[in-house]
Amino acid sequence: MKTVFAHTIRSTEVDLIGHVHHAKYLEYMEWARNDLMEEACGFTLEEMMSRNTLPVIVNVNINYRKELKLGERVKVISWLTRAGQKSFTMRQEVWTEDDICSCEADVTMVMIDGETRRSIELPAEIRAVFEA
Repeated sequence: MKTVFAHTIRSTEVDLIGHVHHAKYLEYMEWARNDLMEEACGFTLEEMMSRNTLPVIVNVNINYRKELKLGERVKVISWLTRAGQKSFTMRQEVWTEDDICSCEADVTMVMIDGETRRSIELPAEIRAVFEA
């Protein structure tokens, strides 16, 4: 299942060069990951926190392809690509209105117990998305 998060570039996201600061792409992807976890797996942030089951990023491999500028409208497309026993990977791509891929990333996350801070098995809700 793919999810789409839409966003319009704001003035606070643009650096001195006049394009989106590289770290903002990661922020857009974070917002989109939250949507994916809720839409595909049924996990809101509140639900994960109440279960003490938290996703932690352990690796991001990102490629910047095209600069984004103030006022541009973009969409972040996200989907789950791999599941292990305690980790999973998702692909995220930032696309312009002109259907140009501006940025792409593979994000690996590990589920941890919020109290012990140790890795735990993936919840059934996440594993079910991979099995579907």
